Amino acid sequence: MSSAPDAYSTALDAAVASFGAMVRRVGWRHRLSEADVDELLQDVRVRLWRARPDSEQIGMVGASYVYRTAVSAALDLLRRRRAGNTEPFDLHEHDRLVTETRRAVSAEEELAESELAEQIVQVVSAITPSRRPVVRMHLAGYGRKEIAELLGWTEARTRNLLYRGLADLREGLLERGIGWESASVGTSVQDRTGTR
Repeated sequence: MSSAPDAYSTALDAAVASFGAMVRRVGWRHRLSEADVDELLQDVRVRLWRARPDSEQIGMVGASYVYRTAVSAALDLLRRRRAGNTEPFDLHEHDRLVTETRRAVSAEEELAESELAEQIVQVVSAITPSRRPVVRMHLAGYGRKEIAELLGWTEARTRNLLYRGLADLREGLLERGIGWESASVGTSVQDRTGTR
């Protein structure tokens, strides 16, 4: 029983270490002092611990989730600092900060999505050639019947190649450390094929 908390602590430490530089950049972007940046890292660690209570969940945490957590924690830290300050609260400065933060989050999410899309393209390019076109068409939004008609295949052949191709895609993504759900293809795949 003592190994479970150790595994969780190790997974949490690994997540904080792998995203530590990004969290520090968030702190610097919000003009936090070094002491505040250290506090921000600890706050992010606590928030991850509360939101992801087991080592498997911590291991699957993504960059965009940690980034949003860090931005939220940085804003909360700034609010606490200002609440303790005797100077009047500058509403315009707060609005500017929120706008900048939203832009930064949006840019970071776009970057994460483009990197993920590139990873998916690479994995699809590496799967068995006979399965490649059906998987590409499926990811482009075509239904199984449409794919069968366009490729001139039977429904059974289309279903078989799609099922095997998606299994290849899942395996390739997992080998790269990308969870099926975080790739945003898991839900759409299940919706279109009925596979679970």
